[in-house]
Amino acid sequence: MRAGVKKQLDAWFAEAERADWKSPAELKEQFRSASVVSGERVVFNLKGNEYRLVVAINFHFQILLILWLGTHREYDRIDVATVVYEKERYADSSDSK
Repeated sequence: MRAGVKKQLDAWFAEAERADWKSPAELKEQFRSASVVSGERVVFNLKGNEYRLVVAINFHFQILLILWLGTHREYDRIDVATVVYEKERYADSSDSK
């Protein structure tokens, strides 16, 4: 992961971790550029919209699951409503032995 997007992702994570959103509307108050795809799926723009972050959110239980992170160009090739987390996509190649 490029350093610039990691910094942005870390900043987003810090804000999300402190958040207490009860609904998509409350989330949109904090992140106006976020796109609510469904009642449980949201897309955030990172690094000046260069990257997209797709998350699943359960507002009732305050649980957030990162499903997908990629460039805007890669995002244009996925179905945001059905994309799922792929461990291999995010594996750190330096961990390979």
